[in-house]
Amino acid sequence: MNSLIWADAEFYFYGKITNAGGKDKANIHVQTDDEGTLRIETPIEFLEKQEENILYKTFGIRARGKQHSETGEIDKSSLRFVEITDYNTRFDDVYLNNLIMKASAKWKHIQDPDAWLREMRGGTYDA
Repeated sequence: MNSLIWADAEFYFYGKITNAGGKDKANIHVQTDDEGTLRIETPIEFLEKQEENILYKTFGIRARGKQHSETGEIDKSSLRFVEITDYNTRFDDVYLNNLIMKASAKWKHIQDPDAWLREMRGGTYDA
């Protein structure tokens, strides 16, 4: 029996916001190069607090949703907004190091992170 196995996942999408709003169920539409246009459910409060117009500007969008554990397919109907970041194509050492420091606390109980990550990926990817 082949059953679909969907897991909670977190995604980072980069693209241009082409639509924002909604009367009852607010969302943003993000035009991406890799995934096409995505509709991401977004809290009305977030949209209300935007001081500048976000339409037709490029951002990084962090979202949560479902992803197929075997194929990697994203369930595009499950996407929920987490945060928005300015999209900057330059490499930022400080930002990367801050992310590493935040994640390190959650990984400190793992003796060999590379081996653990290979195992989580099914042993098919090299570290």
